[in-house]
Amino acid sequence: MPDCDHSSVHSIVHASLLLAPLVGFVAHDDPRMLGTVQAIERNLMRDGFVLRYDTETVRDGLRSGEGAFLACSLWYADNLVLQARISEAQTMLERVAATANDVGLLAEEFDTQASKQLGNCQQALSHIALIDTAYRISDRINEGG
Repeated sequence: MPDCDHSSVHSIVHASLLLAPLVGFVAHDDPRMLGTVQAIERNLMRDGFVLRYDTETVRDGLRSGEGAFLACSLWYADNLVLQARISEAQTMLERVAATANDVGLLAEEFDTQASKQLGNCQQALSHIALIDTAYRISDRINEGG
């Protein structure tokens, strides 16, 4: 088992928390969720994308420095839609879509410094999240939001 430092678990922000309102675990407007989105904006946004977690501060046995996680960036956009921040959500959707390769496939991660895909490619999770976010934005626009 990797050597994890559990002494600072309370201060770890992980972008998977963005799934909580998407699966009905907590309301999107619950103060805890609003605070979580703000914490992710403060701690996990890099060059307009969302990291899964801060690999520089979390000791989990993996090397630090992974790229932005595309599914997390899209889950963030979903939360923006739920908070009626449609324009910001559209911008994130377009930013993620722009990382696709020459045949339109998305990877798992994106290296913003080198402008290249990282990790598994093609990554079904990234594609599913992209489609889900596009539908969520479209539904909100169509209902007048």
